[in-house]
Amino acid sequence: MPSISGSRSAAETAYQYVKQAIITGRLPGGRLVTESEISEDLGISRTPAHEAFLRLSGERLLDLAGRRGAVVTPVAPREAQDVLEMRQVLEGEAARRVVAEGGPSADLVRTLTHCVDQQRVQLDAADLEAFVATDETFHSAVVNASGNAIAAHFFTLLRDRQQRLRHQLLTMHPQHLPAVIDDHRELLGRLSAGDAAGYASVLADHVARHQGAL
Repeated sequence: MPSISGSRSAAETAYQYVKQAIITGRLPGGRLVTESEISEDLGISRTPAHEAFLRLSGERLLDLAGRRGAVVTPVAPREAQDVLEMRQVLEGEAARRVVAEGGPSADLVRTLTHCVDQQRVQLDAADLEAFVATDETFHSAVVNASGNAIAAHFFTLLRDRQQRLRHQLLTMHPQHLPAVIDDHRELLGRLSAGDAAGYASVLADHVARHQGAL
């Protein structure tokens, strides 16, 4: 019999495995996934897989389907719009505070510059997963730099849904990838220049591009 700690570890492994598969689109919306499938993939019993399914159901990423398993919850257009709108509000206000409190630090500028450079490399390598991860790093860095702990908390709560949406939209519309990099470069320029209004304007266009792809 596995130890309690071992059981918890297996349940956490199953949870992270299925969650990442949903977020990255390896398990797309509407896909039926079973506990036995996950158990076989990970070499674990069905009990931790079941626990993982319950957690993901609570996060509205899975719809339990009885003994058949669970169905991956699709991203509803309204949910996608809500996520994008909240992201725009939080990040725009964060940028305003960064500017109001003396502008971006040298560390923030280095981080954002590195993100822009990395995304160019990732685009050339057709590494969408890394590209999306770097996208998250860019925008989170601005929010965290604001020093607004509440905004950072809410932005973190949106993270999984943002990442899932990014993967979905950029997979469907890879032609937008170069424009994403251009937007990031422009956002960095506006922030460095202390132009909070300009940052908000570029961010609005950046988000609108995603909304138009829904």
